[in-house]
Amino acid sequence: MNRSSLGRDRALRITGGAQLAGDICVSGSKNAALPEMAAALLTSRPVTLHNVPRVTDSAVMADIFSLLGGEAKGKGTVTLDTGAMTGSDVPDELGRRMRATIVLLGALLARFGRARVPRPGGDDIGARRVEQHLRGLRQMGAHVNETDTEIVATAERLRGDRIVFDLPTVTGTENILLAAVTAEGRTEIFNAAREPHVQDLCRLLIKMGAHIEGVGTERLIVDGTKELGGAEHTVIADYLEAGTYAIAVAAASGDLRIECTRPEDLQLLLLKLEQAGAHVEAGDDWFRVGREPRSPLRPIDMSTWTFPGFPTDLQAQYMALMTQADGESVISEYVHENRFQHVRELAKMGAGITVEGRLHAIVHGPARLRGTELAIPDIRSGAALVIAALCAEGDSLLRNAWHVERGYEDMVGKLASVGARIKSVRVDPESGSGHRTYE
Repeated sequence: MNRSSLGRDRALRITGGAQLAGDICVSGSKNAALPEMAAALLTSRPVTLHNVPRVTDSAVMADIFSLLGGEAKGKGTVTLDTGAMTGSDVPDELGRRMRATIVLLGALLARFGRARVPRPGGDDIGARRVEQHLRGLRQMGAHVNETDTEIVATAERLRGDRIVFDLPTVTGTENILLAAVTAEGRTEIFNAAREPHVQDLCRLLIKMGAHIEGVGTERLIVDGTKELGGAEHTVIADYLEAGTYAIAVAAASGDLRIECTRPEDLQLLLLKLEQAGAHVEAGDDWFRVGREPRSPLRPIDMSTWTFPGFPTDLQAQYMALMTQADGESVISEYVHENRFQHVRELAKMGAGITVEGRLHAIVHGPARLRGTELAIPDIRSGAALVIAALCAEGDSLLRNAWHVERGYEDMVGKLASVGARIKSVRVDPESGSGHRTYE
């Protein structure tokens, strides 16, 4: 159980003003690793995943496996064995820690004919409703009962059907995929999510023996098979981590080469950074972003959407960048309705941001940011506040660093290695201003 313990006494201390220069190797994608770990539930044979990021959410999923009677051995390279697993009730305390718990529903239902999961937890960035998941499972023959705290699904035999999502949903697509690969007959998923991590899940399932067509398109065709086997798979690079560091160097200035990644997954972001005034070049598995310290940033509007649109998980970081641009920019959030929680914290540093309704924020730049004490509200807001602190005058203390640790492997070490003045410190979680810190 210690693997997934949350260090709620951890904070980040950052001294702004340093340029970033050097190389960063991107870790594996958390958003790919978690559903791929869930895919191991579909077989009684071992599944080995390489490049699993060492983040808290991966440890939570491993702990869930252990409590259900399976095995999850290793870090970085993780071997999952569910041959002796009999449990299908996800523990509440662990299950509520992360959004990805919901993808266990489809996998457990397919394997055991029954699944109970707590209502999804993770970041508080809006309702992120699961109605589309549940409707799809019901169409496939599942009986689903919901309460305010849990979802219980049962099925004697899942059967393929025509599943049409109202809007693309990443976890919804993953859930139906996991349920469909061993279902009876053909399942067609229309308006499927196309994110790189969804495509990577498909590649793993195909290695395990699944029959899936249309990978990377809005229409997935799954012909069910009775049994899946084990597999060995390397988790795709985390394009959201790569994008975060790209935005960081554009904001703080310097020159970063970001390696172990796929530039094609970030084409729209890299275009926006070029339009804003950064220098960008790319190779097959790397890209480079640079900006001179006195080179002005131009304000560039941005709207989030599902892949290949601008990732909602980079919206907060991009907003931090735009606080340094010379003029007004409009940030529109069309994926989640409650994803401007970072605005209040950025304003404490001196950012001028006006939120209009639930969808739009106007950033008035350039802002002279000043270091202060802040509270990280969620993973991506935490990354945005780190970027802002790198640009700010003086010292910042970012509480609730455990949010960042849920989604980024060794952010402190990676940023420090390229010149950032950042360290992890312990703080008294009960204190407010005037806290004690411990190196």
